Amino acid sequence: MVNLIALQMTSTPRVQENLGTVSALMASNNIQKNSLVVLPECFACFGGKDKGQLAIAETKGSGLIQSHLARLAKQYQCYIVSGTFPVATSNPDKFSAACMLFGPNSDVLADYRKIHMFDVSVNDNTGSYKESATTLAGNEVVAVETPIGNIGLAVCYDVRFPGLFTAMGDIDILVLPAAFTQRTGEAHWHALLQARAIEKQCFVVAANQVGVHENGRETYGHSLVLSPWGETLAQQAHELGAVQTCVTIAERETIKQNMPVAEHNRFRSHFV
Repeated sequence: MVNLIALQMTSTPRVQENLGTVSALMASNNIQKNSLVVLPECFACFGGKDKGQLAIAETKGSGLIQSHLARLAKQYQCYIVSGTFPVATSNPDKFSAACMLFGPNSDVLADYRKIHMFDVSVNDNTGSYKESATTLAGNEVVAVETPIGNIGLAVCYDVRFPGLFTAMGDIDILVLPAAFTQRTGEAHWHALLQARAIEKQCFVVAANQVGVHENGRETYGHSLVLSPWGETLAQQAHELGAVQTCVTIAERETIKQNMPVAEHNRFRSHFV
């Protein structure tokens, strides 16, 4: 059995405050050994000016955010998906949105950089989003083998691009940190996540930001865990806190045997 946990937060622009929230949520919930804990996108700094992320960008392997998450992973002997936090790049005007997987011994087991930039117009109180103005897009598909299963990493807007998930190959668990807006969330959040669970025949752990943030941006919440059949196993609508459920990874083998989608696929990515 593996305990899958998504933390739902209303992050602020203050890093120490958000790190404290993560610590408090983990302390108040049943974080068993080898649990998988997924944080939201921009968990460490959100709801301020766009350049606020750039100001706190860390170098890979050092910094307050990384050391805090590594320490928590070791303390609870669990796996932690870092949501995203900013990591410095060679371009002084842009950071990359890093989604790292920390293991129980505090090591970084995977490092995914968000590929698809949220450059869109939305009918909400923000209106226009231009993520690429401050964020350098990644270009590597990341899936990693761990003792609890094969884990694929993606972030928020990535969920709309199914080719990314085909390129991951066979995965047991898909993690998706997000800061889905209220408008796009109420329209598409559940449908997109359910589609990814069904097509990949894997568990999905999606951790979203929630509520109205200090800059007026409104996020949808509804963090959840889905089964490989697309069923909602656990969900939290608007409340802050943890969504969690225990699953048996081997259960997906029956689904794969009864409906061998991957074997039948005539349009496999060249990455697979």
